[in-house]
This record gives sequence, C-alpha cells and structure tokens, in this order.
Amino acid sequence: MPFQVTIKPSDHTFTAGEEETVLAGALREGYVLPYGCRNGACGTCKGKIIEGTVDYGNPQPAALAEFEKAAGYALFCQATPTSDLVIEGREIGGVSDLEVRRLPCRVQHIEKVAEDVAVLKLKLPANERLQFLAGQYLDILLRNGKRRSYSMANPPHDDEFVELHVRNMAQGAFTEFVFGRMKEKDILRFEGPLGTFFLQEDSDKPMILVASGTGFAPIKSIIEYAFEMGIDRPMTFYWGGRRPQDIYMGELAGKWQSEHDNMTFIPVVSDALPEDNWTGRSGFVHQAVMEDFPDMSGYQVYTCGSPVVVEAAHRDFTTQCSLPDDEFFSDAFTPSVDPASETG
Repeated sequence: MPFQVTIKPSDHTFTAGEEETVLAGALREGYVLPYGCRNGACGTCKGKIIEGTVDYGNPQPAALAEFEKAAGYALFCQATPTSDLVIEGREIGGVSDLEVRRLPCRVQHIEKVAEDVAVLKLKLPANERLQFLAGQYLDILLRNGKRRSYSMANPPHDDEFVELHVRNMAQGAFTEFVFGRMKEKDILRFEGPLGTFFLQEDSDKPMILVASGTGFAPIKSIIEYAFEMGIDRPMTFYWGGRRPQDIYMGELAGKWQSEHDNMTFIPVVSDALPEDNWTGRSGFVHQAVMEDFPDMSGYQVYTCGSPVVVEAAHRDFTTQCSLPDDEFFSDAFTPSVDPASETG
C-alpha cells in the first residue's frame, strides 16, 4: 500500500508507492533530494527518519553503518516506507524542471588521452539537445539491462557533443567494450540528466574544487560553465593522481589558469616514479588542500572522484578545517552492485 512521506523542514508531502523507495517517490513527484549513485554505495542520499518505519534495503556498510541506523538514519535511495513517514532532508532546487530523457546517440569520436582513459564524444539525433546542469551525469543503458554512470565533461552551453571520460576498469562490462571493440558511429542509448552535484550559483563564496582521476570530468564541466557565465568567484582546482599521466588534461587546466585571473590549478601526484621527473606537489590530494587552506569556514568545496578521496575530504575538511557541512558538495564514483560494473 502507498504511504505518505513528509519532508522537514519544508513540510512538502508526497506518496511513495508500494515497494517504491523514498528517493524514487520524491523524484517522481518533483521533490529533489540529494542523491548520487542510487545503489546504496555513496551515501549522498543519507537522511533522518523522524517518524515512521522503513525497510532499509541493501545499503553498503561504508555508506550506512549500523550505529547510524540506530540513530535514525537511512539511505533514501534504498529505504522503502513501511508506514507513513516524516523525514529530515535537504531539498535541492534547479534540477526539478529538467526532463530526464532516454535517447540514442552515436559515437562521434574516441580519443585515448591516457593508457587507461578514453574521452568519448557522443552525437545526439538531429534537432535534439540535452539540457543539464554542469556537474550532472547520465546512465549508459547496456543491452543486458544494466547501467553505467558517467559524468558529463562538457558544459551545458557546449552541447554539440556529450563528452564522457571513461577509465578502463578490470572486467568492466562497458569499459571492455570501449577499449576493445567500440568504434566511431556505434550507437548507444542513455538516460539523463541525473544527479544533484552541480554549481551552487546563489553563493559568492570562493570555491575549492578537488578531483581524483576521471573525477575531473564534472569538475571540468563546472569550471567551463563558470567561465562562460562570467562567474568571478576565486576558484582553486586540485587534481590528484598516482602518476603524472593520470593528470590527463593537465595542459587544459594550465590554460585555464593562464587565461583567467580567478583560477589557480594545482596538480598533485601521490606515487611518482624517478623516471617521471615530477617536480610538482606530492602526496594525497585532499591533504594538499588542507595544507593550503587550514581554515575553510568561508569556502565552498566541490569534490569528485574515488570514494576514498571524497570520504577523506569530507571528514577532514569538516572536522579539521572548519568547513560547514552544507558547503561540501560531492560526487563519488562508486561501483554498481554487480561485480563487473563501473562508474566514472
């Protein structure tokens, strides 16, 4: 049977259908709660159950610990109501008016920008354009019914092609195709735009942007959108990788810095080898940020990449650097629940 869900503090109400998750019901009725992976892995949709009961679904322990359940928290992408609910959740404006669509696209161009990273340019049908917010992602729909999530690296105004950055994952069902058999003019299908990671334009705070690996993709979209819109807030961009070649578009980021007074680019490498002749910053990328910004109380932070980087940044920035929790925005690239899957 359906149950009524009330969101606090807005007092908006919606109905969750039988076996429908809290997040799915909210999105269906136009209320956008924060979410990322939608498979119980990233923790972005975590919120509090104030009244009522839920079936918690299958959240991954790293995203929702038992002590958090005991304290009343749930992952709204997994939790299905078993009674009427009152929940505490932050609603997000700016995405509810965007239509989520399923569209075909043609592979226009494939460029291997690193040994394990391919940049895809996808062409939509004639007279079609995808409206999205800088930082959002889409799901590639595979023939077996599975999905693979990839952030859009192009900014919304540059929409002739949809740009995806794909890292080669061992036994990855989609990436094995990309790196082994994909050719130009192949046809794919996708659903999007999705996600609640995007630039908060109602703030004038300086921004710290942190990417690891192909987490660069949505950060690229956000930065290029900010330039296009004439946003002059200071932006400091840190891009972390194990080896220098992991900073696979470092020249582009350096060009941003040379052309825009409000942009600073800092690449950080954790495991450089002697033959790399690396002379830049070394160590973990989020620790480099903390060295430069010991007090983040007046900043906004946008972080994207591997879960370990995003989780460490959130924990340490908020507990050690005075970053307000509601000024930390993230998108963790988490694997789907099936073992041969990937996001990027």
